[in-house]
Amino acid sequence: MTATDRTPPPPVDLARRNGYFDPPPRMGFFTDTSVCIGCKACEVACKEWNHVPEDGLDLLGMSMDNTGMLGANSWRHVAFVEQRRPGTAGPEEQTLAVEARLRAAPRGGSELGTTPLPTAPGGAVADLGMPTVGRPGDGTGAETRTDFRWLMESDVCKHCTEAGCLDVCPTGALFRTEFGTVVVQQDICNGCGYCVSGCPYGVIDRRPHDGRAQKCTLCYDRLKGGLTPACAKACPTESIQFGPLDELRERADRRLAELHGQGVAEAELYGRDPDDGVGGHGSLFLLLDVPEVYGLPPAPVVPTRSAPQIWRRVGAAAAAFALAGIGAFASAAFGDHP
Repeated sequence: MTATDRTPPPPVDLARRNGYFDPPPRMGFFTDTSVCIGCKACEVACKEWNHVPEDGLDLLGMSMDNTGMLGANSWRHVAFVEQRRPGTAGPEEQTLAVEARLRAAPRGGSELGTTPLPTAPGGAVADLGMPTVGRPGDGTGAETRTDFRWLMESDVCKHCTEAGCLDVCPTGALFRTEFGTVVVQQDICNGCGYCVSGCPYGVIDRRPHDGRAQKCTLCYDRLKGGLTPACAKACPTESIQFGPLDELRERADRRLAELHGQGVAEAELYGRDPDDGVGGHGSLFLLLDVPEVYGLPPAPVVPTRSAPQIWRRVGAAAAAFALAGIGAFASAAFGDHP
């Protein structure tokens, strides 16, 4: 056998593997969280284009987050993570510092000594239980703080190479498109919910009023018309980038190397590895901390990956029971009788 013979064949394109004869390139997202400003334009554009219902818009007590997680009515979710910068004072030290400034402040003024405190009825100073802040741009606001940072990330369906939701759907409601993405056909979905438990990311969900599964389609209708998905089109900083997945992988690699060169050693790519538990993502993410900080599983595995092994064990167990039954029957039928 020659060296050429030992060379493994090139991998089969995902769309060709799913029956498309001459498919276009696999398309996807690359989300660079280092330039996300948390404007939520992607959330709004997704809802407007796909007619995704309004889901409450209630602040959850988790910073500026008002959606909490992906779901049937949240196909895009912008995560806000307020994080202490390494090497800065912790919460206890910060509290002591604020209390010291409050004790030193003149009565009737803020801890900064410049802005009057709000007054209660009768003219008394109202104790709000928290320090006040100055006006934007006056050198006293949050824009001058260096002890914390915001980590913002627009989360979305991963459109996995090995998609657990697609594997377990009994009706064919979920299908792989010619672009390599995964889409739910609403008129075929029977609301069984198998796909919900089949997704290792908690992306797909069912709407309460009809029980049908819902998730990002990567704007399949726009892709068929040669258009950019609504969320990427609306992103003002190009944090969400759209294009052929191979090009996005190269772009993500270059961006990661650039950040590492700037000293951001904690930056990493999520979903880039084609040998991970889901075969790699169709949606890549450049993160500035470990995945758990963003609410992402660190080592996701598609549940159906173990299915062949499970069925082999089930078959072996069934064969053992059958042999035991045959043995018991033979013993009873042909054994010695008194």
